[in-house]
Amino acid sequence: MRASLNFSRHPIVWVAVLVALSATLVFGPAPAAAGERAGAAAGLVTSVTPIDSWEWPTAPPRPILRPFEAPPTPYAAGHRGIDVAATPGTAVRSPADGLVSFAGVVVDRPVLSIRHADGLVSSIEPVTPGVSAGDAVTAGQPVGVVARDGHCDSRCVHFGVRLYGEYVNPLALLSKIERAVLLPLGR
Repeated sequence: MRASLNFSRHPIVWVAVLVALSATLVFGPAPAAAGERAGAAAGLVTSVTPIDSWEWPTAPPRPILRPFEAPPTPYAAGHRGIDVAATPGTAVRSPADGLVSFAGVVVDRPVLSIRHADGLVSSIEPVTPGVSAGDAVTAGQPVGVVARDGHCDSRCVHFGVRLYGEYVNPLALLSKIERAVLLPLGR
């Protein structure tokens, strides 16, 4: 017996199909699977540029004054990056190859944002930029200096990373984590 759905009897289904089709036509396919977006929201990086290609935005030592704290929802409180100890005038470097997408002031802080491969965007503040929007940069290239009046009173630089618009933990890109090897169970 073949089941069929009569849309005239189920207008809600018809509306849902039209909304889904319209959204796909207007916005295009989703950039990542639902599981990947959920992982990104939780601070887990799922598909990114190889870890070895990312560098810290400042030279050592790099004490982390405040770690990444994933918010429970997109609009809830959290800390969407890491605060790395740095004093005004400290050189800031590009964490990876990319294209400067913004170099200017947001509210009262100078911010530098760089668009990288694989849907990644890094933002560093406060930074007096030495580059302009549209400039191509390479990993490790000087892009500015730490400015005064950041969100941690001139003692740090804030480094945030977004994956397809969702904030992720920058340490996942910076840490050189060895690949896990599973061993067979012994008897």
